Amino acid sequence: MSEALVASRAPGTDTSVPGVSGARQFWRRLRAQRAALVAAGIVALLVLVALAAPLLTAIEGQDPTTYHPSLIDSARGGVPVGSLGGIGGDHWLGVEPQTGRDLFARLAYGARVSLGVALAATLVQVFIGVVVGVAAALGNRWVDQLLSRATDIIVAMPLMIMSLALLAIVPSSFPRPVLVALVIGLIAWGNIAKIVRAQTLTLKELDYVSAARLSGWGAWRIARRELLPGLAAPVITYSALLVPQNISVEAALSFLGVGVKPPTPSWGQMLTAADVWYQAAPQYLLLPAGALFVTVLALTVLGDGVRTALDPRAASRLRVGTGRRREAMADAGASAGATTADAGAGTVHASSGTVHASSGSADASTGSADASATKEAKA
Repeated sequence: MSEALVASRAPGTDTSVPGVSGARQFWRRLRAQRAALVAAGIVALLVLVALAAPLLTAIEGQDPTTYHPSLIDSARGGVPVGSLGGIGGDHWLGVEPQTGRDLFARLAYGARVSLGVALAATLVQVFIGVVVGVAAALGNRWVDQLLSRATDIIVAMPLMIMSLALLAIVPSSFPRPVLVALVIGLIAWGNIAKIVRAQTLTLKELDYVSAARLSGWGAWRIARRELLPGLAAPVITYSALLVPQNISVEAALSFLGVGVKPPTPSWGQMLTAADVWYQAAPQYLLLPAGALFVTVLALTVLGDGVRTALDPRAASRLRVGTGRRREAMADAGASAGATTADAGAGTVHASSGTVHASSGSADASTGSADASATKEAKA
């Protein structure tokens, strides 16, 4: 029944049900944004490097954990031997100070950790947030109040402090990347739950959802068949913006020493070890910091492009508003021109009336003169 209502809507209305044509429109709008395409290419390259890290390091002939003491100048405190941090054919980006481990291998494997933790944490956040938000919107008043207050508590929790506390008490035998992803995901799902609840409350009032409810569908069937397709756009948009945020959180936790533990490489962990080498070996600090900056920036730009492609009305509001202002100014100009023309016509009519009045006065004077002449003739 609800499907019939959706199909019978007027052309041009948004049914919020994604299909083949909707996917084609999304890709066409996304391709129209050059910045989003460049960001997508950078993200794809980073993901490819992360996935192909074993192959790339095998081509280089290095690995991320092997020490090379012969490439370190002990007399200078552990600075790499050679120019630019020991860059050469055997070590494409040089080696680490004090240890001599290959920087390219550690950056490639660090991308796996940073991107993997961020994506896993985002999936946990989205799953919990969607379930809680939909349950709060479809439940009765007490369920809504209970879940909404729980969401407020989660949002009010300081993410970094809670993560530090939880990561400090968990045994080190637990896999650290998995633990970091779980901690971030379990603490930071409040905002997406609020977004999903607000959007679900809006979708509940639409006709096709009401028709599905009147036809006897259960709450979870309505949520799965009618509400979740409508929630896809805001959830995907917010998820695309969560990934760079989670990358930054993972890097900060590793920088503080409670994230991924050595010898597993991580960009945040590399920044922690590089804070005392920024003068003697600046590439050791600039490489992980630059990789982190480029990744976060590319994901942020891509997330904004996805938001615009999924909701083109947001991008066209400025153009529509400008067009309406131009139309209003044109109408005002036309009205002013018409008023001026009417005023000119009134002036012409008034002048004509004056001329007619002057003619009438002349005729009256002529009549008076004729009457006087007639009287004199009779006399």
